[in-house]
Amino acid sequence: MKKIGSLAIVLGAAGLLWFWSSHSTDVRENRDGAEHGFFAMDTYFTVNAYGIGCEEAVLEAEEETKRLEQLLSVTVPESDLWRINHAHGQPVAVDGDTISVLTEAVAMGALTQGALDISVYPVLQAWGFTVSGEEEFQIPSEQKLRELLVSVDYQKVQIGETAVSVPDGMQIDLGAIAKGYTGDQLTELFRSRGITSALLNLGHNVQTIGERPDGTPWKIGVTDPFEPQEILGVVELTDKVVITSGNYERYFEKDGRRYCHILDPATGHPAQSGLVSVTVIGESGTYCDALSTAIFVMGREKGVSLWREQGDFELILVEEDGSVFITEGLRDCFLPESGHEVTEVLERVG
Repeated sequence: MKKIGSLAIVLGAAGLLWFWSSHSTDVRENRDGAEHGFFAMDTYFTVNAYGIGCEEAVLEAEEETKRLEQLLSVTVPESDLWRINHAHGQPVAVDGDTISVLTEAVAMGALTQGALDISVYPVLQAWGFTVSGEEEFQIPSEQKLRELLVSVDYQKVQIGETAVSVPDGMQIDLGAIAKGYTGDQLTELFRSRGITSALLNLGHNVQTIGERPDGTPWKIGVTDPFEPQEILGVVELTDKVVITSGNYERYFEKDGRRYCHILDPATGHPAQSGLVSVTVIGESGTYCDALSTAIFVMGREKGVSLWREQGDFELILVEEDGSVFITEGLRDCFLPESGHEVTEVLERVG
């Protein structure tokens, strides 16, 4: 068995940047701006901001991220999520941010008809995707999965004005949406400090504020799912979010078969939708983060139908055979890397 970590590739103001966990956590000046890296939410964050007050803003970004992690992490003892999961069905008073992100998560469960379900956490545990160490990965029995799936139902999460409860035996996890929500909160923080140009790299979640300091669009590299240290292509954009989910991010192999961490809540098995990578581009990190996971589960046909219905995000889809599909809003701003080509540009009216 083996697993592979994630690598985010971003084309920023200074060119191609590879963000590894070995980066310094000190604030560094960067062409009238500041760059700050830190580890949080099981990944490495790098925030770049430009303009007056940028040094203070990037440090505040770390403080805010760590605050949210203490609320939303499923593994931090006494976090809001931990207390909800260990309350045996009783309501738990929680922070306003916890209420907000859970409300969004349940709404996205409804929008995607359960393809995103935050109550699938015990099934993830059964596969070993929530622990470190290769020896912990395993293939649970069908009987075990059936037993666990009885408690998987996001609709049973009860959210009040100040408290949350889940049925005894259910456990929830915000891994598919928390980083997107964090990115939105950091964007709001930066804008409140007067920052009009910034790049936030939160693992496979990239959020941009305004344009690059030179007035041109940001250039964001989309990872090639078949060669994760290479890029499939580059998206040029301003004030947008780019979030990718793929089967190369976290997985194990057994008997020649790959088992990825993105589970289908309907079956309890790793999603088998024909997709190997889903990139969602829009204005909200919370929304795009949830969609990238859900559409990976749904597959191309259902994902494209949702795109046509909603009309407020764009997609880059890569299938198992290497086919690349982009939605029409990216026709003029997605540039395939040499050796890659777009199989089809999807239109609103199919």
